[in-house]
Amino acid sequence: MSEVTSWRLVIRALAAGLVAAFAILYFFGNGSKAGEGDNPVGPRSSLSVETSTGVYPYQVEIADTDESRSRGLMFRREVAPGTGMLFDMGATRDVAFWMHNTFVPLDLVFISEKGRVVSIAHGAKPQSDARIPSQSPVRFVLELPTPEAKRIGLSVGDRVRHPAIDAVLGQ
Repeated sequence: MSEVTSWRLVIRALAAGLVAAFAILYFFGNGSKAGEGDNPVGPRSSLSVETSTGVYPYQVEIADTDESRSRGLMFRREVAPGTGMLFDMGATRDVAFWMHNTFVPLDLVFISEKGRVVSIAHGAKPQSDARIPSQSPVRFVLELPTPEAKRIGLSVGDRVRHPAIDAVLGQ
């Protein structure tokens, strides 16, 4: 094999390696936009929170399957103001959340089947594996970007309205 042929093989191998590297970066890195907030786990819908200071509207993604509840807001680099995620747990029960692979601090709002706030976990720490318990049985959990719950004056007993909650209430 001549020196010219050897160099051509080396250049081809390097080119193939670069193409493979760019493909990997595209599909698993920025090219897929994973973690940039445009990877919804479910449909978006309108939700409102009624507090003593007013009524606050949000656009939320719905997590109502095991897969979507497991994924939640993981890998997001931001959660835009006025948005969040509503988890329908499928039944009223004690639940616990964690922040594994979640890169933004969140307020977790635990909600009864009647749409009433049962407890609030303010500023859940990103990427923590610590369990965040509901404190009592709940049907729904609302995740909002921190410090949204404090900003709107959210308190235990406040009402959350959404078609999924209305369906459970039979309204």
